[in-house]
Amino acid sequence: MGRDPRVFCILGTRPEAIKLAPVILALKAHPEIDCRVCVTGQHREMLDQVLDVFDIVPDEDLNLMRKNQTLGELTVSAVSSLDQFMKKERPDFVLVQGDTTTVFAAALVAFYHEVPVGHVEAGLRTGTMRAPWPEEANRVLTSHIADLHFAPTETNRKNLLREGIAPERIFVTGNTVIDALFLSLERIRGNRSKVAHLPQTLVEQMEEAPLVLITGHRRESFGAGFEAICRAISRLARDFPNVQFVYPVHLNPNVRGPVFRILGRDDRVGNAQRNIHLLDPLPYLSFVALMNRSTLILTDSGGIQEEAPSLGKPVLVMRDVTERPEAVESGTVKLVGTDEELIVKETALLLTDSEAYQKMARKHNPYGDGKAAERIVEIVSDYLNGRLPILEPN
Repeated sequence: MGRDPRVFCILGTRPEAIKLAPVILALKAHPEIDCRVCVTGQHREMLDQVLDVFDIVPDEDLNLMRKNQTLGELTVSAVSSLDQFMKKERPDFVLVQGDTTTVFAAALVAFYHEVPVGHVEAGLRTGTMRAPWPEEANRVLTSHIADLHFAPTETNRKNLLREGIAPERIFVTGNTVIDALFLSLERIRGNRSKVAHLPQTLVEQMEEAPLVLITGHRRESFGAGFEAICRAISRLARDFPNVQFVYPVHLNPNVRGPVFRILGRDDRVGNAQRNIHLLDPLPYLSFVALMNRSTLILTDSGGIQEEAPSLGKPVLVMRDVTERPEAVESGTVKLVGTDEELIVKETALLLTDSEAYQKMARKHNPYGDGKAAERIVEIVSDYLNGRLPILEPN
């Protein structure tokens, strides 16, 4: 090749940045690889926060997000911009992570340019194209474009095999989110109250109080689903006045609308339920600290389903299906959907029944040992330097 192979990591959202950060750091430290980073800006402020945490400076920022942009408009913009970018930069390998519009667009454009693609977190499936939407379609389509598949678990590998992906192209590596979590815990150790991004008096009040951490952003829950989630939180806050309910609210107006209308904002509209704390999205280190501080977590996030078992935190997932069944099977995660009554019932059980709580609050991590990035980078290096001769381009 005459030079070190050029690997481009393309990402656009906060979860992608979290999960690719350990891989990018490992690529940049590798003596045989020239690593470059391109961001689409699909999540603007939330993406930049994570990059700052890990000291990653993009080589290219396409800055694609526009107000009220549809998925179709974002996809068209991403394909067009990435096409020009790859034409100019001519990467030798493209690495993407997960199931966003950025991931699918980058994989498609790389295929058009005959550039091999590696897919980090490959093989997650619900088996239902509209749950989550559009993520399930994005990851299925990406799997049939990618050349190398980095599956977090054996379950993910089996999903890919069922879809006809060649076994020699699939590598079970663990999930890089565990690598990112371990790096973050090292940075926040002994500094919890300073990074939690809550008023100091609130931090002191919560030092011993039970804390329920809440996140939500899935498109399939927009409308009635989020209304039910908010009603459940309101009921729980009334029933458990000594429990603190902390909700960093996603920036999407389809989330913020029902959350602020039903739950109010404690410091702005005089919400009578003083144990509900609505925050703007937190920097990643602050969120990890808050997750580590929490008693239990209510979420629809995929990453939190993977991180929380390492921290021994029970998770109630506000979705009807999950592409991460391993933690459900191990008993540390339970599905409750957006059913108001079920959310209230299962949360109340964990807050009142110590035996039920202890059954879920086990530090059990089916998603990896914190060395996934190291494995992925070595496989990419072997592939690019001809040390995996069995693998020809798709």
